[in-house]
Amino acid sequence: MNQPVSYHNRTFRSVSSSANGEVSTDTLFHYQQTDEVVMGTYAGGTIRHGMLLARADCFGNLDMRYQHLNQDGQLLTGTCQTVPEVLPDGRLRLHETWQWTSGDFSRGESVLEEVR
Repeated sequence: MNQPVSYHNRTFRSVSSSANGEVSTDTLFHYQQTDEVVMGTYAGGTIRHGMLLARADCFGNLDMRYQHLNQDGQLLTGTCQTVPEVLPDGRLRLHETWQWTSGDFSRGESVLEEVR
C-alpha cells in the first residue's frame, strides 16, 4: 500500500472464519483510530460484547489483542495479526490470522469486510 490505512469510524462484518472461531456474519466490528492506536468493539451472533486494541504500522497492518464475552458466559481472549486490502470500491477487507490465548489455544483465520 502506498498510503496509510485509516480505520477510524469504520464498521466491518465477518465474511469467513475458521470453524474454531466465534465470529459470524452476525458479528459487527466498530473501529476507531488515533495515530497508530486502533480500538474497537464488536458484538453479534454468539458474542455478547467484545473489545479489541491494536497498533497499526505504516502499512496499516494491525498487531491486535482482543477479548469477548460470549452468549454462554465465557470470557475469551486472543491475539490477531491483520493485513488490510483496499477493495476497488475503496472499502477495506481485513485478512486475519489469530490465536486464542484462553480455552484451547488453537489458531485460525478470518476475513472481515467493511460495511457502509
